[in-house]
Parts: sequence; C-alpha cells; structure tokens
Amino acid sequence: MDFNLTEEQSAIADMAKSLFTDTCTDEFLRDYDEAGQGTMSDLWKACIETGLQGVIIPEAIGGIDLGMTELSLVLQAQGGALGQVPLWRHQVAATAIAKFGSEDLTSTAEEAAAGTNLLTLAFNLVNNFAEAQVSVEKINNELKLNGLIQSVAVAGLADYILLPLTVGNETRWALLASKTEGLSLIEGKMTQGEEVADLHLNDVVISASSLLEADANRWLVPRILASLASLQLGVSEVQIAKTVEYVSERKQFERAIGTFQAVQMTMADAKIALEALRSSVWQLCYRIDNDLGCEHEAFATAWQACEAGHTIGHKAQHVHGGFGVDVSYIIYRYLYWSRAISLNLGGSPALLAKLGDALTQSDKLGWKYDLDENYAN
Repeated sequence: MDFNLTEEQSAIADMAKSLFTDTCTDEFLRDYDEAGQGTMSDLWKACIETGLQGVIIPEAIGGIDLGMTELSLVLQAQGGALGQVPLWRHQVAATAIAKFGSEDLTSTAEEAAAGTNLLTLAFNLVNNFAEAQVSVEKINNELKLNGLIQSVAVAGLADYILLPLTVGNETRWALLASKTEGLSLIEGKMTQGEEVADLHLNDVVISASSLLEADANRWLVPRILASLASLQLGVSEVQIAKTVEYVSERKQFERAIGTFQAVQMTMADAKIALEALRSSVWQLCYRIDNDLGCEHEAFATAWQACEAGHTIGHKAQHVHGGFGVDVSYIIYRYLYWSRAISLNLGGSPALLAKLGDALTQSDKLGWKYDLDENYAN
C-alpha cells in the first residue's frame, strides 16, 4: 500500500505552505497582534488568487473539485503559519450548498467558487448538538426564525451564513443572507484573533427553498471536524518544531536544555501525541474521500485534536519557561489557537459523549462498518 502523496497533492501542499509561511512571519504576526486585526484581508485575497478558497468546491460551479485530503494539506499549512482566514468554512459551506441546495442557491455557490462573496457556517457543539436556542415556525413556504446562535466565525464579514436549525426533529441547514431583516449581530473576537459574532434572530423570515436537503448534515459534520482537526495538526506540528529549536539553543549550566532528560521526555510525549493525531486525521480524510462511513472516526479524531492541542500546547509552554508567557514571543499564539480550535470542536468531554451516543445508536462496531455487530470479530 502506497502512503505517499500524489504529485498533485504535494504541489498543492507546497503552494499553500509557501503562501502562508511567506506571509505570516514572526514580525507580521507581531504587527497583526498590535493592530488588533481580525481576518487577514490581504492573505484572504491571495488565497482567492491562488484558488485555495475553492479546493473542494465542485468543478461544475468553478471550483477545483479536489478531496478532503487536499483540503487537509492546505489547512495544515494554514494552521502551522497561524493564518487568520476563513478558508475551510467558506468552501465547506459552498460545497454543501452546491450538493444539497435548491437551484435558487446555485448562484451563491458559484460566487463563492469565484471568491466574489464570503460564506461562513455556524458550527459548534452548542449550536449543532445541544440544540441552538432557535425556534422555527413554518408558515406556508416560509420559515420564521427566532432565537440566538452563538459565536459564528466571521459572521460580521460574511455575505451569507449557513446555520443549523431543528426542523421536524432533525437537523437541517439553511442559508441566511447577512443583511436579512430581523438579524442582528453582537461582534467580538476569540483570543487568537478570529472575528466572531452572536446572531440574534427576531422574526427572521426565510424561504423554505433556503433549506438544504436533510442529508446535508451527515455530509457536513465529518468535514467540519476533519477541517478543525487538520488545523490543529498544523498548529501543533510547528509548535513542536519551534520548541525543539528553542530547547536546542537555550542553555542552562552551559548545556542546551534540550539535552536534559526531563525536557527530552516531555518533547517525546508531545511528538507521540502529534503522530497519533496525524494518523487519525489521515484515516478520516481517506474515509471521507472514499465515501466510507466515518461518523465514529470523525468524533474520535475531533477528540484527539482537543487532547493533542492541550497536551502539546502546555508541554511547549512549560519547557519555554518564562518565555512561554511573554505575549511578545511567538510561542503563546499557538496555545491560543489550540484553545480556540478546541472551543470550536466543543471540548474533549462533549466529544466523547457524542462518540458514545453514536456507538450506542449504531449496530456497527467502530471502523467495522460493513460487518453486523453480532458477527464482528
């Protein structure tokens, strides 16, 4: 079995890494922090110019039409460079609209593929699994929405927001224009700089044609979790690399602290956590790209991303000593990103609960999707 990347995959990974690392230098990130910026607008324009905003968007509407594996490679590069752009949300939302939306929504997806609009989606465990505080009233061919959806990334910049609703006891996704009457936003920022907003819906009326097909949720959730886990893989990998560089140069008692056994063991634990996450991410991407069942893998990978982000982040901070808490030093940003990704995912306990629910409700055992539980070995 060949585990190497294809030439096309290597090319897109190299292009993404070059774009993000060339832009997001330490000096650039310091200036970004001092300016209190949110989305890196010039970097987002560069993503559009290179086509990275359309990696998984279908070719029929102007996208590149690649898979989750290719998007994961791009997101790893983004995470490693701490590039603050809405890369995965934009194209995951656009692709879901193209696959599961009505003809009325096609132009919105086409504009997303061209980069002439900006899409986002409202996802976290509160909004999607604990039932967002939104009531839905059906009136003829329209839906009236009232309630609150919390912490939606780049909602203040987006032209359209894909949001989850409970309709007829199932999760449905609906496309909402950001200028819709009755929608108001309270904007803020996550600790790593990402712009977010709470959506307050007061008698917001949308057409029933704005609803995606019911199958959209099963398609969306694994790709959302894979995207966030891929970002975490990129964040943690560079966090370890920068920490190894530091412990190789920092000296105590005339020796590099990287030669101390305690530091070596700490970094070994971090590396083990990273590689475990990498294996889970690649397995999840493989199953997504090959249309294999992946609900259990998605929740397990998301849990592992939370655990790895926490473990690696705190071990890296620890071996940096006082430098680790100096906000003018690069390493603290990685911990902030890991924390923000974990919050987006919902945190380890909530993900384990969801995984437990999924296993309880299924008669299949873990990865053995093609075997009945009674006959699984």
